[in-house]
Amino acid sequence: MADKFYDLTNPNFLSFMSRFAINIVFLFILIRLIYFKYSKKEEFLFYFSVMGVTAFFITAILNSVPVEMGMAVGLFALFGIMRLRSINFRAKDMAYTFATLAVSFINSFKLLKFPLLGILIINGIILLTVYLLEEYTAKYKFERHQQFIMINWNYLNPRKRRSF
Repeated sequence: MADKFYDLTNPNFLSFMSRFAINIVFLFILIRLIYFKYSKKEEFLFYFSVMGVTAFFITAILNSVPVEMGMAVGLFALFGIMRLRSINFRAKDMAYTFATLAVSFINSFKLLKFPLLGILIINGIILLTVYLLEEYTAKYKFERHQQFIMINWNYLNPRKRRSF
């Protein structure tokens, strides 16, 4: 049975590859076109991309094996906690982590009663929501921190603080 899965004429293989292509397109839009546009954090582009592709494949494989979905999500949570505890994540980065996993999970499911058009609509709603929220926060500047750039480092000298 596994040998026939990779046969290009097998409908299951074609369905799997079309869902993977949809996943790649929507992850690219979410990560590169929306996330990077507003955050400019290159270090998370690789992390979100690999996490999305890996989540898609693991979930697709677990769908073909009789495993409880709770266990699979628990496995992702365990790896996520280990990874996320090692660095400081802002709330927005955590939201993108969750959105990346959600898009990949949704795209990996082969639901017979839920056509491909439904998956496209759900992905579109997720991306539209993220984009609108990013536009809204960019317009109203909800960021609570400011960045100061010191051009003249001489002002850091304690003797010259009075002139600053």
